[in-house]
Amino acid sequence: MALKIGIDVGGTFTDFVVTRDDAEPAIYKSLSTPSDPSIAVVNGLTDIAASMHPPLSLEAFAPTIDTIVHGTTVTTNATLTGTGAKCGLLTTEGVRDALEMRRGIREEQYNNRYTNVKPLVPRYLRAGIKGRLDRNGRETAPLDLDSVRKAIDLFRQEGVQAVSICFMNSFANPAHEQAAAELVRAEMPGVYLSVSTDLLPSIRFYERVSTTALNSYVGPKLNHYLDQLVGRLKGIGFKGLLLIMQSNGGVITPQLAREKAALTLLSGPAGGPGAGLFYVRPHGQNKCITTDMGGTSFEASVAVDAPMIKNDGEIARHKIALPMLDIHTIGAGGGSIGWLDEGGMLRMGPQSAGADPGPACYSKGGTLPATTDANVVLGYLDPGFFAGGKMQLDVAAARQAIEEHIAKPMGLSVEEAAAGMYRVACNNMAQGVREVTIKRGFDPREFPFIPAGGAGPIHSCLICEELEIPLQIVPRESSVLCAFGMLMSELKHDFVRTFVSRFEGIDWPQLKTIIDEMAAEGARQLVEERIPEARRRYDVKLDCRYIKQYHEVSFLVPRELIDRRDTAAIARAFHAEHNRLYGYSLEQENTPIEIINVRVQAIGVTDKPAYREEAWAGTDAAHALKGQRAVYIPETKAFKEIPVYDGHRLRFGNRVDGPAMIEQETTAIFVSASYDCAVDALGSFVLFQKGREDLVQSCVKETKETVS
Repeated sequence: MALKIGIDVGGTFTDFVVTRDDAEPAIYKSLSTPSDPSIAVVNGLTDIAASMHPPLSLEAFAPTIDTIVHGTTVTTNATLTGTGAKCGLLTTEGVRDALEMRRGIREEQYNNRYTNVKPLVPRYLRAGIKGRLDRNGRETAPLDLDSVRKAIDLFRQEGVQAVSICFMNSFANPAHEQAAAELVRAEMPGVYLSVSTDLLPSIRFYERVSTTALNSYVGPKLNHYLDQLVGRLKGIGFKGLLLIMQSNGGVITPQLAREKAALTLLSGPAGGPGAGLFYVRPHGQNKCITTDMGGTSFEASVAVDAPMIKNDGEIARHKIALPMLDIHTIGAGGGSIGWLDEGGMLRMGPQSAGADPGPACYSKGGTLPATTDANVVLGYLDPGFFAGGKMQLDVAAARQAIEEHIAKPMGLSVEEAAAGMYRVACNNMAQGVREVTIKRGFDPREFPFIPAGGAGPIHSCLICEELEIPLQIVPRESSVLCAFGMLMSELKHDFVRTFVSRFEGIDWPQLKTIIDEMAAEGARQLVEERIPEARRRYDVKLDCRYIKQYHEVSFLVPRELIDRRDTAAIARAFHAEHNRLYGYSLEQENTPIEIINVRVQAIGVTDKPAYREEAWAGTDAAHALKGQRAVYIPETKAFKEIPVYDGHRLRFGNRVDGPAMIEQETTAIFVSASYDCAVDALGSFVLFQKGREDLVQSCVKETKETVS
């Protein structure tokens, strides 16, 4: 029986999903320990061991674990809070300020007060080195190794912890970077080193230097954390396989994560989109919007057949040009603090109470009103059943915080202020969903909505009303969806090479050679990870654009089209993707197309947790009824006594009409007056707009068969 554990470290809670070959996934949560996240990991494993039948000690339980897949926010938090390593940069003479000048584009065009983001490497630690390559990689001036030595002396004097190396046009010839790297390794053996051609050997200097600097900035932090984590796991007797989640939705070994720390910058939420697809497939769907509302942040993403990938993005306004899932994050979580702006308008977040001191109702010293406080006042959370009764919520403290900071200044009752906080928070999250749907050319009304995170299903009905989404699917594991998704992730390694060519003049032998070289490197890494050849796959993508365009469109190209040299078919695929993204193509105008980059993703297929479908249990949900309580109904803007159901007792086919509450140990689901709910074969709670039973045929088909 292979025992696998997915672990997602969040700002407030650390989530655990435990799977065995013959058992349903088990869910656990532990309060995060921001000072050392590995403590929360061990605390959670201790709780899991104690829950075994019979209970086990941690030392007896750890050796039975086959695999741990771990998503971490260590690098993300270091970047967001500006607490990364002290860094130095070696770059081409004359361009050391590119890191600060960036693209020269004002992010907020009409905001004259908007200042530039502070560069990750201060100017005095950015060293310009003589030596030059042209765009084809030919040396026009030799590398000045004496300048490199002087810079190294400065770095040593200043206590630099990490060094980045990024020279102009090095993507075409890495010789200068490798020579400088060899010298740095010899002179500063303990320093963390990032070389741009090892990390991102592609065109566009600013994106490359920013990504390399980010890698160095977060590398020592991640190294330290992995040392702590691996040490603690070893100390309790864990001998299985540890894998680290990366931003592209795949997993990698800790060693590769150490070398390329920037791959983990969006590792935390990366498991969610793949898990979302798993839960919509029983409903005949191949696409979904997956959201994750935790204690600190709210993430939204779209998946169509597979999670949507983008080749660059930003974190804390710093550019990163590595493949990552297209996930939009905003500061809207259960701990998001309510406040009044200069004009007296109610705002929610992005400031968060986090896990410590937490919302006022946690009774841990927090005095500011947070989203969770509003949920308690509105009746969405049972104060005596939070985290399954392990934690009592203080309703009086929640009411006092809302009254003092929101209700009295606005001249409202506590209930009205709480309802306002709830609506503003939901509106913020709806806007986050628009960022990944409407702005990407998708209509959110056509997608099932997956609300995940402990707080997500409380807010999902109002979000979906705002976006006119008729179908929601709340998995039983929704509170730990990202951790569950991690267990379904493949091993993935991304490679990119710049190959500039017009379609009509492609050097096919050279293109094939580049692809084969990247695939061979991917195969080498998969061999090290013990993935047999039959379970390896290599996906090829081209980054193309119309002549005179600036940005490229990345799209999947079947290898057989390249082997057949089928330019026309590749062009049609490009036109189609361009049309999907931007609403037009220039196919009719016969506008020339050019390739800029070639990408290969090496994929190692892993074993997925088994999941058994439930037996049909009929529509009657009366057996799961726990009682009633007064809950705020947004449609009527009034409180009403509504039924409360035990989510753990609801089974396939059971029907719950809104408004109602469904409670599980780790989450609560609010079914508003506009929605009804049915339980599907996987045990998920499927919320659909009243009268839209056509959306949930898989949940009602047994009824029809029984009646006939």
